Amino acid sequence: MNHDTYDDAYIRQILSNVKRIAIVGASANEVRPSFFVTRYLIAKSYEVFPVNPGIAGKEIAGRMTYATLADVPPPVDMVDVFRASENAPQIVADAIRIGAKVVWMQLGVRNDEAAAAAEAAGLKVVMNRCPKIEYGRLCGEIGWSGVNSGLLSSKRAKTGAGFQSLRIGDHNK
Repeated sequence: MNHDTYDDAYIRQILSNVKRIAIVGASANEVRPSFFVTRYLIAKSYEVFPVNPGIAGKEIAGRMTYATLADVPPPVDMVDVFRASENAPQIVADAIRIGAKVVWMQLGVRNDEAAAAAEAAGLKVVMNRCPKIEYGRLCGEIGWSGVNSGLLSSKRAKTGAGFQSLRIGDHNK
């Protein structure tokens, strides 16, 4: 697969089908991007499991933090990687071992060797993208702040519970 660009349908299908997401490299620091993403995905009704050995046993955004992917209660649908690219092969190996279906590497994280290993094991892979940004872009939320999402539609947006809450698919069922 070409990991330089992704079809919107591919991203939408992933975000619609996953329910349980482990965030490797999650931070309790409220100004870190991994904290924003953790909190956002929780607000979108995903079941989120922060993974950070330095703060295992404590909470991040109200969720218990685990030391390793192997410690996260199964099943894990998606592993979101907030670690340096050189750490990706080991994280992918762990994701394969726990039976994850998707490996998502955050902005700035790309490792083609790790992606090839994940795809060879049957996992879907996204690199150098943020699920928070992609979710907001695909459901139209990002347009509220004046950002051009590149999507035009005359269809009414699907709404979820809460004030100005849009959603992708039915992951929260």
